[in-house]
Amino acid sequence: MSLKLIFLGPPGAGKGTQADIISRKVSIPRIAPGDLFRKAVAEHTELGKLVQSYIDSGKLVPDEITINLMRDKLSSPEAKRGFILDGFPRNLVQAEALDRLLKELGIKLDAAIYIGVPFDRLVERSAGRRVCKQCGAAYHVKFKPPRVANVCDLCGGELYQRDDDRPETVRRRLEVYEENTRPLVDYYSRQGLLKRIDGDQPVDKVFSDIQEALGLNNNDQH
Repeated sequence: MSLKLIFLGPPGAGKGTQADIISRKVSIPRIAPGDLFRKAVAEHTELGKLVQSYIDSGKLVPDEITINLMRDKLSSPEAKRGFILDGFPRNLVQAEALDRLLKELGIKLDAAIYIGVPFDRLVERSAGRRVCKQCGAAYHVKFKPPRVANVCDLCGGELYQRDDDRPETVRRRLEVYEENTRPLVDYYSRQGLLKRIDGDQPVDKVFSDIQEALGLNNNDQH
């Protein structure tokens, strides 16, 4: 089965997790700009050096560079059978550029999967996360608490809350998402591509709902 998909959703909604599951199930690559940036930088390509210069100066990588990376990836042999775009597009400018690129490559999207979770729940999910300072093991004060408060089950290290997981930081990220990325929901809805999924459920149930929305069944192994 060939599937060309976009995964949308606010930070913490679990779209990366679900994209990985679907990617493995139907044997298509999950394509995330962040991964492409890191690979280009690690390989010291000209594009990678350019990306690194923006990162070093604390600037966002321009859309034009991101689109060029996506062009290379989407025209590669591994993307012929399909792909999942995770983390791209992030705004309407990128979405319109992606449409032009896909038209240029003769590719037609099958669906845009939107995994929605109420913002209060997203703040709760993130604010409750704790990470071990020594081994990096992850916990959650409500959903996956350690046996002893603030102590890692695995190595006895101290657990801490990352700055990115503080409620005020999470809310700021969600506000940025609401302003820049949320309009994509309407954009793909108008194209008849949007499929809404309730992300405020167990991982297995979210996966099952995505399968149903895409017309997959449990016996599909492609």
